[in-house]
Amino acid sequence: MAGKGTPATAVLAKQRVEHRLHTYEHDPKHESYGLEAAEALGVEPARVFKTLVADVDGKLAVGVVPVTGQLDLKALAAAAGGKRAKMAEAAAAQRATGYVLGGISPLGQRSRLPVVIDSSVENFDTVFCSGGRRGLELELAPADLIRLTGAKVAAIAA
Repeated sequence: MAGKGTPATAVLAKQRVEHRLHTYEHDPKHESYGLEAAEALGVEPARVFKTLVADVDGKLAVGVVPVTGQLDLKALAAAAGGKRAKMAEAAAAQRATGYVLGGISPLGQRSRLPVVIDSSVENFDTVFCSGGRRGLELELAPADLIRLTGAKVAAIAA
């Protein structure tokens, strides 16, 4: 598992961004992919960010929030320049990103979707996000995550 790259790791390698890969054995019985990652890696959960795909006024957008919180759909819609947002259907999220649920990375997605990252990302020297499959987390500087995703930073976590 550790030797296989993903589109997310390819982006980091191509851009020569300093990062660390962290792998762990995914437990399919665990209720939260993000909290499982934090526990398995022994990291503060607020530093682990989950990638959620939402439908904002009929177009997909990505919200990246700490695993300790939930995505505030109203705040995401406003930050993305829309009026209403709802969670995207799983199949649509997987199709657009090229990743499976629990392994959706904000980096290297199949379709370039607008990304909004919760402002709490700026509280840390490094943060964790999915590396593109369950059991693989990327650790990188928030500024690099923001730059590589072309993200807007806003308070979108509830």
